[in-house]
Amino acid sequence: MSAPMPAPSGDLAGAVILQVLPALGGGGVERGTVEMAQAIAQAGGTALVASAGGRMARLVEGAGGRNVALPLDTKNPLAIWRNARRLEAVMRAEGVRLVHARSRAPAWSAWLAARRVGVPFVTTYHGAYGEDFPGKRQYNAVMARGVRVIAISRFIADLIARRHGVDPERIRVIPRGVDPAVFDPGAVAPERLRRLAEAWRLPAGRPVVMLPGRLARWKGQAVLLRALAGRGALCVLAGDAERHPAYARELAAAAQRLGVDLRLAGHCDDMPAALMLADVVVSASTAPEAFGRVVIEAQAMARPVIAPAHGGAAEAVADGATGLLVPPGDAAALGAALDRVLAMAPEQRAALGARARQAVTARYTVAAMQAATVAVYREVLAPPPLARLRPLAAPGSGVI
Repeated sequence: MSAPMPAPSGDLAGAVILQVLPALGGGGVERGTVEMAQAIAQAGGTALVASAGGRMARLVEGAGGRNVALPLDTKNPLAIWRNARRLEAVMRAEGVRLVHARSRAPAWSAWLAARRVGVPFVTTYHGAYGEDFPGKRQYNAVMARGVRVIAISRFIADLIARRHGVDPERIRVIPRGVDPAVFDPGAVAPERLRRLAEAWRLPAGRPVVMLPGRLARWKGQAVLLRALAGRGALCVLAGDAERHPAYARELAAAAQRLGVDLRLAGHCDDMPAALMLADVVVSASTAPEAFGRVVIEAQAMARPVIAPAHGGAAEAVADGATGLLVPPGDAAALGAALDRVLAMAPEQRAALGARARQAVTARYTVAAMQAATVAVYREVLAPPPLARLRPLAAPGSGVI
């Protein structure tokens, strides 16, 4: 956790706000929960989190919040009903004034509990959420039931309105953010770079192309390997290879077949240093990302970025100015973009990276995300706006 971010003092004075998610094991949703616990506490409120716990629970406490351990990491319908009763008891005991749900199964429990207690229910719609079997849209729809629905990109805001018929007045677009003091090229000591370069066996003088993120087919690691065939650059996949051994073996075999020098780096605890080792950072997702934190983290580190021209990632990249956009899944186009970036003179690449960092610090910071979310809380909690919020229909009515 970085140094505390400034938040408007007293905005939430006396308000007890409960965030709900499955667990605190790690990831973007969990990180955002910790960041908002910090902002709530700094704005004078009481920050509660309900989850099954995990390694990031201590970060909630360090941010000034408290985790209430509940078995919310389940999709079992009976457990969801039981968890609604548990959450209702927590809300009444703690005097909760607003509930903020961040994941679907816990959101159903939180929505039911909030209705029983009579407190406002806010959601953050974090993903594009597949609809690959009957009933899935109805299951996903709980994330559109908030009196305010926070969308993490314009792409997600449009999806919410289109799929669920949500009035745009209820939607607030609040992108995720980075801490520019942590993701700062000037803050990375040479020793951090040396340690990672040695661990990953990176030879001097070879261009490094990095794709950060978990190993999953839709993340496009195989597309990047095809794009790199015959280009001589070294490929680093900085993701949880240890959790997906079969896919990792498949990628290693593909790299060998294509003649690509590959490093399966596994989980990395020092992403600022990792990104600094890259000459180019690639996001190659074949399905649209809801946001694409990898893109803004790399841009904050002043790295040239190539991203697919869809989803939230396309919103963070101004093509040709702060990075390059390519058609998703097109290995030939990605290869041509890599050639273009790697052929740039060092000063051109540095200028591209500098423009990218400037854009991120202007639009995509943790502080901006915190302030905008606190503003949503304040809006919902203020008596006049709250009186005008139309109640949502009961389950089964077909109305969201």
